[in-house]
Amino acid sequence: MRYRTLCTALLLSAAATATFADTLVLTNGRRIDGELLGVSGREIEFEQRSGSNRRTIRVPRDEIARIEFNEDTRSSGRNDRSSSDTPSLPRGLRERQINVTAREPWTDTGVDVRGGQEIYLKASGEVRWGPNRRDDAAGEHNSPRNPNRPLPDRPAAALIGRVGENGDAFFIGDDPGPFRVRGSGRLFLGINDDNFSDNTGSLRVTVSY
Repeated sequence: MRYRTLCTALLLSAAATATFADTLVLTNGRRIDGELLGVSGREIEFEQRSGSNRRTIRVPRDEIARIEFNEDTRSSGRNDRSSSDTPSLPRGLRERQINVTAREPWTDTGVDVRGGQEIYLKASGEVRWGPNRRDDAAGEHNSPRNPNRPLPDRPAAALIGRVGENGDAFFIGDDPGPFRVRGSGRLFLGINDDNFSDNTGSLRVTVSY
């Protein structure tokens, strides 16, 4: 009975791992389960997962046919939102998906906004921003103040935004919005950090505007 219980637990653990995996589909037909960490130049950084084994690999973009994202089943515990917490989007909004890399202070979304406009943001994914530090868009829980971050009093590694090259940063986290834009210009997204050299991973953000 003890052996059977252990086998059942292992099977459930393996099933859970497969549920949360992204799938990298190569041009030669090979499929690799794991998690997309980020895009670096002409390579994709990917965490390959097989059972309890994990390793980070870099794959040239020209060898990748597509990436299949499993967004709906991704869960991070304290940051989960029920469908009732997510606002209904107004009709007629445009959408753009942005990959916000953890290695750059700001990512140009290609979206131009105007003052007073309301935008919505839905983020998934995870960033690694230091030894044993990995968080989703909400950022670090009980994060201490750091005067060197764009928003010193808000959680480290959380999703933030600004409008224009010299605009003031505003906090986003895992809040879908709406956010009322204060100024007009290009929308930039980033993570609330002061050292990007040791970061990996990215956040996948859908901007509705």
